[in-house]
Amino acid sequence: MGVKKKLYGKTPDGQEVYSFTLSNSKGMIVKILNYGGIISSIVVPDRYGKFEDVVLGYDKIEDYIKNKLFFGAIIGRHANRIENGKFKINGTEYILSKNEGNNQLHGGMVGFDKVIWNAEITQNGESEAVELCYFSLDGDEGYPGNLDVKVTYTLTEDNTLEIDYFAVSDKDTVVNLTNHSYFNLLGHGAGDILKHQVMINSDKFTVNNKNSIPTGEIKSVKETSMDFTKLTPIDQGIFDEYDQIKFGKGYDNNWILNVSGQKPEKAAEVFEASNGRVMEVYTTKPGVQFYTGNNIYESHNCKDGSTYNKYSGLCLETQYLPNLLKYKHFPSSILKCGEKYRHKTLYKFSTR
Repeated sequence: MGVKKKLYGKTPDGQEVYSFTLSNSKGMIVKILNYGGIISSIVVPDRYGKFEDVVLGYDKIEDYIKNKLFFGAIIGRHANRIENGKFKINGTEYILSKNEGNNQLHGGMVGFDKVIWNAEITQNGESEAVELCYFSLDGDEGYPGNLDVKVTYTLTEDNTLEIDYFAVSDKDTVVNLTNHSYFNLLGHGAGDILKHQVMINSDKFTVNNKNSIPTGEIKSVKETSMDFTKLTPIDQGIFDEYDQIKFGKGYDNNWILNVSGQKPEKAAEVFEASNGRVMEVYTTKPGVQFYTGNNIYESHNCKDGSTYNKYSGLCLETQYLPNLLKYKHFPSSILKCGEKYRHKTLYKFSTR
């Protein structure tokens, strides 16, 4: 159906921000901003044919710039938390910017969510796509290597949003890219997601300390509030007196996925019984962070005049495991000089 480009606004220093609208013959619409690579809108039908926008966001660029919740954005260079904001590669210690106490979260003070990406409308197979490119300089937020990054968003005819991640560096570095969209299958301004049912294709998770930093321990989900091996309502466990939930004030943990990493495999599913909307997540990444919007506190000036509150949206951030740079038994996010970082995540929408 083609991609439409429209001026969305300007940053305080005068840079133009554009919105790119992807659509298909089924009526699904996805809007992408070249600021932060933000997914600003996903419009999909329910079982009754009613179309609604199911991602949280804003109407104005000014609000995205002030946003500290990463609504819809590309996260990089490194998603999630890096304890004490430092790591070693080849015996050299790198000191990162710290934006969450003594830790770095989601790439630092000015991560990939806060920059203007170069954007082009391209062709991906039979579908048109939006290709976003960014060049991150050696030393950016403390990371080594000049890093060329490309993220491509494609909307297919089967109501799937494909996100292809690519990066290459001229030095050994670390890379862990994801998207931080908040989903609400009732509609972005329709209240909380506590009745959503969630399945995560995982039988173990990384244990957090009280600061939401993985300790290195891997634990089975069996007989815990973390068991989402079958579709389970979020409110069945989110108020439990389980330490992992109390630390995060809700779900904010990483699950280790039962996937091979060779091709996109099913990582998770979300189902809203009242309207039949389904979202399935497929990925090549080894983990997923399930976050229930625990830190959304009276977020005003949101899309369509909405106000978001705690639990207004959920995130399923496909990723390498958080704090992995400290633990050798976690899969590594090290990207060797000249090697190509390639990962794919799919968000597929349907009804039942």
